[in-house]
Amino acid sequence: MKHYPVVIIGAGPAGLTAGYELAKHGVQSVVLEKDNKVGGISRTETYKGYRFDIGGHRFFTKVGEVQQIWQEILGDEFIKVPRLSRIYYKGKFYNYPLSLFNTLMNLGVVSSAMILLSYLKAKLKAKLKLTPKPETFEEWVTDRFGERLYRTFFKTYTEKVWGIPCSKIRADWAAQRIQGMSLKRAVVNALFGSQNAKSLIKEFDYPLLGPGMMWERCQEILERLGSPVQLNTSVVRLKRNGNHIESITVQQGDQTYELTGDHFISSMPVTALVHRMDPPPPAPVLEAARGLKYRDFLIVALVVSREHLFPDNWLYIHSPEFKVGRIQNFKNWSKAMVPDPSKTCLGMEYFCSEGDALWDMSDADLIQLATQEAINLGLGVQPGDVEDGVVIRQYKAYPVYDGEYRKHLQVLQEYLETFDNLQTVGRNGMHRYNNQDHSMLTALLAAKNILGETHNIWDVNTERSYHEEFTKEEWKQKAPQHSPKLTPAPITSPS
Repeated sequence: MKHYPVVIIGAGPAGLTAGYELAKHGVQSVVLEKDNKVGGISRTETYKGYRFDIGGHRFFTKVGEVQQIWQEILGDEFIKVPRLSRIYYKGKFYNYPLSLFNTLMNLGVVSSAMILLSYLKAKLKAKLKLTPKPETFEEWVTDRFGERLYRTFFKTYTEKVWGIPCSKIRADWAAQRIQGMSLKRAVVNALFGSQNAKSLIKEFDYPLLGPGMMWERCQEILERLGSPVQLNTSVVRLKRNGNHIESITVQQGDQTYELTGDHFISSMPVTALVHRMDPPPPAPVLEAARGLKYRDFLIVALVVSREHLFPDNWLYIHSPEFKVGRIQNFKNWSKAMVPDPSKTCLGMEYFCSEGDALWDMSDADLIQLATQEAINLGLGVQPGDVEDGVVIRQYKAYPVYDGEYRKHLQVLQEYLETFDNLQTVGRNGMHRYNNQDHSMLTALLAAKNILGETHNIWDVNTERSYHEEFTKEEWKQKAPQHSPKLTPAPITSPS
């Protein structure tokens, strides 16, 4: 049985950030990862030299501590990428953020006027307090933007992502992901104008070889500093004594062994975490864990024999007649992602649930489906252009904010907060749809707690805004004033 000061479960952005922060202060850890590579859903997959994200991951944040970590790890290996994306809806492409002229041309004057009237009606109702506090996504968006705007730019895509009606999604989701963010500002400002609106970011940082480059480099730093990252290692049991974790049992291939630690940080799905505890938690905790749901995801990467297709980094496909939800053009993120400059690599992203018809399709059928949809969307892909493809399935990509999630999560949170040496972090560790930077921030604060500070990790996203519309002055106010730096020795680039 081996002992480490800190045992970290999961080598995604959250787990690796915790290990990195501890290493900066000379605290050794071990990071355990069940997959064969680091990065979690921020990893970069490789197929015949083509590199692609599990979804696109921009490196943009207003959290100064996170920005500092990114710069410490990769520095000048970031590239600046112009932001360009559009929405496909009913056979037309809408600029995203929406532009007034483009929107009017696509919708037509009559439809635009009806949206305006619907919006004004919603604002009047809100001012007169004629509507109750919204409980669902549908009510939240309709109350703020009007029913027509909701049905045009919110409903179809949101239901495609989550697989349930917007009337079954909690308003928490809208409050967290839309308020002050790009879609709200873009739609309202494009249609109705605003003299005080702050514009969305025009470019973002991106690692030359994709986001996995960041986490592969972080892995190298940790291992060089004596904090190993163990891949293909699954946690099968957490032995507890009351509200104290004593040890964990891990499985690596056909070997099973125990690790002890003074502190434990977990980014594995919180539902799996409590079910692996021995002895089991109280029945209400296990019941709450069974009540939380996830949305899975798969990406079909297509190698297309075209040097150029469309200029966007990504496209949102709102039209329900297409199963694809979003399309990445990885060559437009970084040319280094595509080894043959005469080719293009598209990431056709499908939101699904394990066991449904889409998830259970064969890889060959998924590649055929993605190819045909790319052709039918009018993206410049012609029959015969797709020469190869690969499918990657991602379990538990998105925590679902359904009508029951809040009460279940509250039970789990209250139980986990009673432990004196266990903290949960990241998207799945907290069942919260964090962006990469906020997953990192939860882990950063968990590490600081171990180092003697006091932070409530569950306040992240409540107290720390992550909207894109910060001014430079506002961003500077968020930057850390004092934070130790780690200056690693030169190391080789990840393969």
